[in-house]
Amino acid sequence: MRISNFELAQREKLVRASATVEWEDCEQPVREIYIETEESFSADISCNPHSFLVGCVIPAMHFGEKRVVLDAEICPSLKEGLETVMALMKEWSDGKYAPLTIEAKTSSAVYPSDSQRQAGLFLSGGIDSLAALRINKMVYPKEHPGHVKDCLLVHGFDIGGVIERGMKYHVFDRAKAALSEVAEDAEVNLIPVYTNIRHLCDERDLWLDKFFGAVLASVGHAFVTRLYLVYIASSYDIPNLVPCGSHPMLDPEYSSHNMRIRHRDVALSRLDKLKLIAKWDVAFQNFRVCLANVKGRLNCGKCEKCVRTMTGLVALGILDKTKAFIENDISADQLSIFNINIRHREPFYMVMLPLLKERGRDDLVDTIYKMIEGKAG
Repeated sequence: MRISNFELAQREKLVRASATVEWEDCEQPVREIYIETEESFSADISCNPHSFLVGCVIPAMHFGEKRVVLDAEICPSLKEGLETVMALMKEWSDGKYAPLTIEAKTSSAVYPSDSQRQAGLFLSGGIDSLAALRINKMVYPKEHPGHVKDCLLVHGFDIGGVIERGMKYHVFDRAKAALSEVAEDAEVNLIPVYTNIRHLCDERDLWLDKFFGAVLASVGHAFVTRLYLVYIASSYDIPNLVPCGSHPMLDPEYSSHNMRIRHRDVALSRLDKLKLIAKWDVAFQNFRVCLANVKGRLNCGKCEKCVRTMTGLVALGILDKTKAFIENDISADQLSIFNINIRHREPFYMVMLPLLKERGRDDLVDTIYKMIEGKAG
């Protein structure tokens, strides 16, 4: 793989950082990949080669490329980190993913220690990222350099990420409007970002199991002139860690000397995070967990992610307190249609069982036990 033609250019009302990707050992087409943002943030985005290297390494491994060649200098810290990433990918794939060679000159350039850059966080509107923002605001004083001042909302991730489903800019605009209320309350800047890096390989298993943290990190590197640190919210807590596209052993390895990537809040369960969000009303009324992207609603109330979240809110006795769902209750029939024994979903449900039992929801408890273990509770 060759990555070249790095360019920063104005495109209508957006500013785009782009590069050309050419494959050497497979039949994939030449692509222009990009990261772009609104012109009001034009001074904050750069055509950072690190962005495109981080975004390309895992697809290159997936398609069997033997090397990645960059016509640019890279940080030796990032190169070392990517070698760790490739070793993890080899381990997680039982040897199917072979580490490749990164061919690029190394740079000694670093930002001065007194650089007025700040901390950011990826904000999707889901429970994980909202909890990460809430905890940051509770723990870090405003004057601390780790206090989040910017939140990045990425199009091309769960919205606009799957080619066959279309770009769905109207859905993104709806999510942006809801999260603007959250951002205002949290006193952070909401920065919309658009990227097509996920389209390098539009395979769902690759995305979820290995790739999505790299795409977030690649976006973070594009804002290195504004940010020195970007937080990625955890997907799993410590007792339930499994190989995943975002992982505490993986995300930090996408860091360079100038851009630190940190995986957050891995000590908290999803139910812990729900409890936290329930105490922050603006977020509790505007969270978005759904991937269905249905018309007129933040959350469809029917998909597995919606039903799982609704079940947690029933366990806490607060489903009827949020407008994020139209529904005020959930039935065993709604639960029973899903296979929750895939993608390590079982722990999300198991932690709910004691609270559901306390609330007399034996119908849900029995259904969850049957779904997980094939037996009644």
